[in-house]
Amino acid sequence: MSNTSNRSEIAKDGVSLRYEQGLAKLTEIDGQAGHKVIDSLAGICPDLARYVIEYPFGDIYQREGLDLKTRELITVAALTALGNCEPQLNVHIHGALNVGCTREEIVEAILQMSVYAGFPAALNGMFVAKEVFAEVTTN
Repeated sequence: MSNTSNRSEIAKDGVSLRYEQGLAKLTEIDGQAGHKVIDSLAGICPDLARYVIEYPFGDIYQREGLDLKTRELITVAALTALGNCEPQLNVHIHGALNVGCTREEIVEAILQMSVYAGFPAALNGMFVAKEVFAEVTTN
């Protein structure tokens, strides 16, 4: 388990260390895709943008015990199961590919959710994966 006791300190520029570490982790995983989500929140709710960086990426993704590949695969499965999360699923499928997940692993994780979340959730997730795979192939 990581030591997080000093991570809520404020850096010299007024940004928390959690935010700085979270932003670095977000960039490592999602490249610019995650930044687009954060930027889109700036005009309406910058606090939510900060929370999205500090908690998941500044705290949870910093923990030991799971590597980034496993964390992203779990996230893809969870977002598939939740349903109605296509934009977030798109970002995290990109992230899963960026950290080393194969297309086959992503497809299997989504297919597995058909058992626990139902066919509609798995179908919607698979269509998002298909879009991401096509986008990655053309770039």
